[in-house]
Amino acid sequence: MDYHDAELSILIVDDPQIAILNKKYLRRNGPTNVIAFPMRTEQFSNINPELLGDVVISIETAEKEGKSIGISMEERFTQLLVHGILHLLGYDHEKSEQEADKMEKKSEEILKLIES
Repeated sequence: MDYHDAELSILIVDDPQIAILNKKYLRRNGPTNVIAFPMRTEQFSNINPELLGDVVISIETAEKEGKSIGISMEERFTQLLVHGILHLLGYDHEKSEQEADKMEKKSEEILKLIES
């Protein structure tokens, strides 16, 4: 995929807000760390080809997860943002273990670029 000029929206919410979105759109109970809403689907493909979609991140969950794995909330937020963007670009770790590995490798590659 080649996206030189692209646009996305980032929404930072709390756990109750992301829990509502998680239930409404993914039919899952409780809060989650990140949800991506891609616009590059057949349904929306002709609206604006440069618009990738929306990434919603729970700042509360990012902070909790950061503490539990020994990194700052900012680092965890960055990881979640990259994860969400990869979903907007078509990566899906829930399809298969192979897809999950592919997404993890791409995420690590991008995070190394950000950190350097």
